[in-house]
Amino acid sequence: MAEAVGTTLARIAASGDPLPKRALALLVGLRSALPFDAAWLAFYDVRGSKYVPLAGLDLNAGISGYLSGAAGAHDIGAIGGDHDRPPVGRSDLRHQSRRLSIWSDWLVPAGIHESLSVALATPGGRHVGFLILLFRSASPPSRTMRRRLAALAPTLALGIDPMPCLLATARVVRGVTAGTVLRDDGWTEALPGLDGDLLLAVGSPVLALARRRIDDGLLHSSFLWPLGGRFAPDGHARVSVVAAPDDVPEVLIGMALVSAAEDMHGLTPRELEVLGLVIHGCSNHEIAANLVVAPRTVAAHIEHLLVKLDVTTRTTAAVRAEREGLYVPTVLGSSYKEPSCGER
Repeated sequence: MAEAVGTTLARIAASGDPLPKRALALLVGLRSALPFDAAWLAFYDVRGSKYVPLAGLDLNAGISGYLSGAAGAHDIGAIGGDHDRPPVGRSDLRHQSRRLSIWSDWLVPAGIHESLSVALATPGGRHVGFLILLFRSASPPSRTMRRRLAALAPTLALGIDPMPCLLATARVVRGVTAGTVLRDDGWTEALPGLDGDLLLAVGSPVLALARRRIDDGLLHSSFLWPLGGRFAPDGHARVSVVAAPDDVPEVLIGMALVSAAEDMHGLTPRELEVLGLVIHGCSNHEIAANLVVAPRTVAAHIEHLLVKLDVTTRTTAAVRAEREGLYVPTVLGSSYKEPSCGER
């Protein structure tokens, strides 16, 4: 029976169902192997040190709300739910549980007297969630139940881990070499196997611009970024900004991904800057003011880039450049600067 349940949970964990539906199915499947009276499954927000509820069974809203808050996160930490260890029952905590509000103020009054909880972690040790099974009986969970939960915990972790979904989305970008996950609180999280590029360091102008794209509601966009300085002595990198798919917790809003810049049509670093300002709606005089060059120099750049892009108007050039990410946003030193081109 345990093997059959493990197979069922593995199939659910690997399915393409939306995360809340998948999390609920995991609890329903788990119940056939570990009969419980109520359960709560949550994603662990490592940066916010909080738990985001994914699914519950026969659990009242008050208890779920408490577990989702700061006090609940404290109580979960107190029972060892924030690090890898064997499943823990209330009976293992002895007198400690009496000092936890989740028991004294919520669970015991609701008729819950025993539990079995476990932190959910990836094979690499990354903490992704927490599961608590609740029982009306005061009898401690059996060794068999503990062993089964310990054996099934990695599968449950796989089922709620958002990173495989994000990595699959990132791999759609051809030649991606680095990436980071953007959070709604301004921080980032590493993409396993794709972290470490300085362009994506917290506070970088690349991330500031990427967040602006996500805030503007763009599902996918890209641009070029100069390497080694404004005039790209080391060439350019392509930065792709991808909104997070629906199948991840809302705290994760998108990704910034770096890949090699290919097929740039012979456009020079200055022409790529000019294209960025054309996309922004700047006139030749406004482009000249932003780049501190003469208007006739801008006119020459535009004439050249029209030929290279094989288009006849600046409007068509702007459409093609934005569609293909063939431009560099306006840069001032190490910061992104909004062009001063009147009304956007």
